[in-house]
Amino acid sequence: MNALATMDALITEEPDMPRSIDATDYRRISRAIETMVAAVSDGGTPPGLAELAAQAGLSPFHFQRLFKRWAGVSPKQFARFLTLEHAKTTLEQSASVLNAAFDVGLSGGSRLHDLFVAVEAMTPGEYKAQGRDLVIRHGVQDTPFGPALILVTDRGVCGFDFLAGSAARALKEARARWPLSRFVADDKATAAVAAKMFSRNARRSGDVRLLLRGTNFQLQVWAALLRIPPANISTYGAIAAAIGKPTSARAVGTALAANPIGYLVPCHRVLRATGMFKSYRWGATRRHAMLAWEAANN
Repeated sequence: MNALATMDALITEEPDMPRSIDATDYRRISRAIETMVAAVSDGGTPPGLAELAAQAGLSPFHFQRLFKRWAGVSPKQFARFLTLEHAKTTLEQSASVLNAAFDVGLSGGSRLHDLFVAVEAMTPGEYKAQGRDLVIRHGVQDTPFGPALILVTDRGVCGFDFLAGSAARALKEARARWPLSRFVADDKATAAVAAKMFSRNARRSGDVRLLLRGTNFQLQVWAALLRIPPANISTYGAIAAAIGKPTSARAVGTALAANPIGYLVPCHRVLRATGMFKSYRWGATRRHAMLAWEAANN
């Protein structure tokens, strides 16, 4: 594969999306998830509703309501999706689904796959040009998993970076990835992308287009990621085998770390073969949140 020209993949519109996207909600919920993960990681039981609510500074009633609005399930139900046992079981169940998905070149048969995403890769010449003459519109938008810097071009989304630090720092890093491109602040364009990704009406909003810039190997890995349905997970080795390079699991990990488009190119769905969580570019808590959120809404 000299370059990944144009391919199509399907991702999901979740059935129980939050009624509104609020970064404050995620900040409160992420602390609760950290607390639950710490408990279940040690083989214990997750804290009760009263403890989680007190940590969030809310009454049990209001915390439960907030959590269900975000996750679609109660904190107690959500905790089940955070366990190692659940990850291992999901890995086993995902194997046959992913094999079929890779065989047919689609994103699997999940009923949730009803949002069409068109993916285009830059040609080798464009890759070498480092985004010369490309106009990149940028803005920070709230998402169910915290604020994210979104980069949009006329050809599609070229960056989706959850903020681990300041927006200024994330934008500086984005400019370094696209040194010859012209950056223009545009909240309207980036808000439209966030709405398409996380709205209940995403399917009626039109296609989400992605513009990928990477090496041939990275493009192959990212293409494989797009074939993993929500609520399914894969491993480095399975991805390596899927792209015809079964001994390149370590290199697959490097390509995952270089993924510039969070969530839409779902590197969060790739774990170690044991089901254990490894480092994730946008934080372990956020990955736990994404995987459990998808499982809860499947």
